[in-house]
Amino acid sequence: KQPRQRIKQSSPPESLLLPADASHLFVTMPRFGAFSLHTVTALLVGAIGGSEAGTPDNVSSRLQVHVPQSLFKSDGYEHREALFGVPPYGGSIAQNVYYADSDLCDPTVDTRKGYPIRAKDDTGKMASWPTPYILMLDRGGCSFVQKVRNAQKSGAAGVLIADNTCLCSDADCVSANGEDVCQTAEPIMADDGSGSDISIPSFLMFKKDADSVKAELRANHPVQIEMTWALPSPDDRVEYDLWTVPSDLVSRDFQKNFKEVAVALGDRAYFTPHQYIYDGVKSHCQGADGENMCFNLCTNNGRYCATDPDNDLDHGISGADVVKESLRRICIWKHYGESDGIGKEWWDYIAEFLHRCDTPDYFANDDCIKDAFKHSKIDAGTIDRCMNDSGGLTADAPNAFLDLEMAAQTRRGVVVLPTAFVNTVALRGALTVSTVFSAICAGFLDGTEPQICAQCAKCSDELSCIKNKGKCNSAIKGDSSGKVSTRTFTVSLLAVVAAFGGIGYLHWKKTRDEMRDQVRGILAEYMPLEDGGDNPAGSSPMDFARRGGTAHLIS
Repeated sequence: KQPRQRIKQSSPPESLLLPADASHLFVTMPRFGAFSLHTVTALLVGAIGGSEAGTPDNVSSRLQVHVPQSLFKSDGYEHREALFGVPPYGGSIAQNVYYADSDLCDPTVDTRKGYPIRAKDDTGKMASWPTPYILMLDRGGCSFVQKVRNAQKSGAAGVLIADNTCLCSDADCVSANGEDVCQTAEPIMADDGSGSDISIPSFLMFKKDADSVKAELRANHPVQIEMTWALPSPDDRVEYDLWTVPSDLVSRDFQKNFKEVAVALGDRAYFTPHQYIYDGVKSHCQGADGENMCFNLCTNNGRYCATDPDNDLDHGISGADVVKESLRRICIWKHYGESDGIGKEWWDYIAEFLHRCDTPDYFANDDCIKDAFKHSKIDAGTIDRCMNDSGGLTADAPNAFLDLEMAAQTRRGVVVLPTAFVNTVALRGALTVSTVFSAICAGFLDGTEPQICAQCAKCSDELSCIKNKGKCNSAIKGDSSGKVSTRTFTVSLLAVVAAFGGIGYLHWKKTRDEMRDQVRGILAEYMPLEDGGDNPAGSSPMDFARRGGTAHLIS
């Protein structure tokens, strides 16, 4: 829940200061007892304070009311974006809005309630929300993810969550509601860890604005809202960044698989990987007497820190190990990727490291690192010199590359890890090859998209399409006509023909056998003949039946 406060208070909510992996910060130090969350916040999250980002979650989308005209704002409405779901980058959703008049925490959603009121259907009850629609619901009661999941199951194309608390800075809102409780900032719509199944986008709308929209809906007036995600398209080259840490679990699959895409995009897209570093000085990990107060969470006597991946300071991977691996990856990019923005060797090293060294026993093992260097064709000596020349990790002295990373993360306002940016816009939803590739293709100036985008951006399996040199062997995304690929159609058609052919043969065989049995019965009952008689060569009609009808009864 978002902390609230009395109007007289002004300190920011702690949740806005913690990155997505804040759970890693709660550690136990045997010699000093357990650190509380407040203590950890003071020690390791100071680097996030003072961000120059416009909003804590880098809002880059647009929210606009088109109907009624009285609610239209030329600059759109302030809002917050969910850090889960899959926004249609480069596109928009413009639909009628329906107010659920509920917090939608109950998974059984009643689509026949809410506003505006609809006519009754054949059942005598008010008709359900007509699809497609944007659903507005109230904040509170459960997590943002749970609300949006329930809305998605009800058929919503997008979700607007109406905030229920005024901003302390909005005196008009506070005065109008007559409440003595307010919040200093809107909450971040963070993923609660279970949002991977959410495929629709959602926004949080500020209370004052949401109240105006709800008033129109309660008065049974139609409201149409547009949610837009237009990526900046400055030229014919897209720049994209990835902010993560070597111990991050969420970005592993992406880092293993994205090399093919980076190579296919070539010089039309420039990639820059970044490593998130905690500023130990600002976080007071370096004491007034120069002592490292955060122990093995930091390097350079408390200057550069990382969270402990396994929450055990005495065993496994330490924060200092994570910082060292971060600097190593920075140096690999400097020598093997910065010049072209593709970095094939960098991607190879990441894949080799994840395959060979990504365990507590081998994460900081020098022999394992050398083995990863060997298989990714990286010169170990070059990287070691780079790490030492930048300032190293042991002395009580600054490191030039780590200082540059901390300055960059402050300018960009990185809060959640991992985060990918395309043309400076933070991407929402799961970090997948599909999401990032689609966003990159949407970031090109119209008419300048590379061929691989035209061939694979609409393919449901973009990675396979890219590996097949632009040949899409799967269904097309967003094809409302129901078309499928030629290969899928051909295989399906042959399967159907074979199935019907087999059924037809079995039916023919069964019918023939039944007919033969009937003929035998008829001949035996109505045409009893002696062995001799006028039949040539001792032939009898029964012989015909026994032969299966291969000769004519009448010649």
